[in-house]
Amino acid sequence: MSRTVETPTPKRFRVPHAAKLYHNLVPAYQAFWPAVAGKNMRAALARTDFPDGCRVLEVGVGTGLSLSSYPSNIQLTGIDLSEAMLAEAQALIEKNSWDHIAVQEMNAESLDFEDNSFDFVTSFHTISVVSNPEAMMSEIVRVCRPGGRVLIVNHFRSENPLIARVVDSAGNLTRLLGWRTDLKREVVRELPLRLEKCYKPNPLSFFTIIEAVCKPDEV
Repeated sequence: MSRTVETPTPKRFRVPHAAKLYHNLVPAYQAFWPAVAGKNMRAALARTDFPDGCRVLEVGVGTGLSLSSYPSNIQLTGIDLSEAMLAEAQALIEKNSWDHIAVQEMNAESLDFEDNSFDFVTSFHTISVVSNPEAMMSEIVRVCRPGGRVLIVNHFRSENPLIARVVDSAGNLTRLLGWRTDLKREVVRELPLRLEKCYKPNPLSFFTIIEAVCKPDEV
């Protein structure tokens, strides 16, 4: 039996100019990104316990690559800058009759939701493509309730100086493509989050998985 998902109501609406970049990148994204990032998303979500009926926000849902990995007993809202990517995600939702999922066009650096609207907030490979990572993380913390959970999968600048220099050498190219290589973990550590896990899927991975409790002092 289908059920209607009640998603938190947006307060305001704005779409930044940067969305045009992601509109143009959709074909390339669809071609290679599932192989690069899909396994990490699926692994992180498989390790996460989502209570029945919990409210989940995915920041930077893109074309919906992660959507099939969420359980159906939750209320999931996905947001993204790109209208073109959201169209792909919406088509996927309709194809699979996922009535527990809704997507909206929104700026990750200025989320259009009230404080403490969600029990979980997830974000995969998004914080390194926004213009202001600190603003995005502050918004994630704002909309996640005290005691809620935050799950981040992303590339962060290596703490190994040699590896960091090698990756930094590609910085000019990656910036042209809209993402950065110099993001430091402090962008997460300096917020009211209690880090519970911070690990790599495997020793050779460029990506880090972070699991945290939001605003633990307010519980």
